[in-house]
Formats: sequence, C-alpha cells, structure tokens
Amino acid sequence: MSSPERGLGVDLFNGTWELIQSREDDDLMVHRAHASAYHWAVAPECEPANRARGEWLVSRVYALVGRPEAALVHAERCLQWCREHGLGDWDLAYAHEALARAHKLAGDEEACGAHLEQARAVPVADAEDREHLEEDFATL
Repeated sequence: MSSPERGLGVDLFNGTWELIQSREDDDLMVHRAHASAYHWAVAPECEPANRARGEWLVSRVYALVGRPEAALVHAERCLQWCREHGLGDWDLAYAHEALARAHKLAGDEEACGAHLEQARAVPVADAEDREHLEEDFATL
C-alpha cells in the first residue's frame, strides 16, 4: 500500500502534465510541479529516481515559462541525483535533456549541444522511452 504522500506526488505530477499540455495556467503549473516534487520527497517509499524525476519536472516547467536560471538549477539537481545514486537509462538521459533545454533557453548553444550529445549517448533500454526522448530532442 502506498503512502498518501506518494499518491499526492503522482496526482500532482499528472496534473502538472495536464497544464504543460494546455498551458492554461502557468503559475499553477509551476506550483504543482514543486508540490509534486515535495510530496514525492517526503513519501516513505521515495527512491532517488523519484527525486531526480521531480527535479526534472520542475526544470521543465521553468523552461516552459521562460525562467532559464531556475530551469538550470533544477536540471543540475536532477543530474546530481543521477550521478550520486548511479541512475542511468531514462533518468540520466532526461537529466541531460533538461540541462540542454535550460542552456538553450539561457542562450548557451555550446552547453546545450554538449548536453544534447550526452543525452543521446545514454543507452535507453525501452524503445518507447527512447522514442519519447527523441521527440523531446526535436523540440530543442
């Protein structure tokens, strides 16, 4: 049985995605992303991957609302979680995707390209996950 915090984290994550797709309320989107990351972080069953994904989501919404500094901070935290806990595959690839996106928004094409290259070099086991990753690369 999962904790109420985990349930809130999941619901808020999904709600954030709805706002990412609709863009009907960017302020609420940012708040939901932070709330999701918080509830995952305090859930008893939280794993390092959950923390990395929470940081990735917060970075993504800051990139969408045009706040490169905040996007970069959270993308770096995502990568830090991956490195400190040996996370690879999808999580590591998306950490570099978030950094590429944040650097692009900040106007640093060189850093964007370097992280995009690193993201592409990460082996992703699931073909569908790789496809989603490639679709996100195309938006850069």
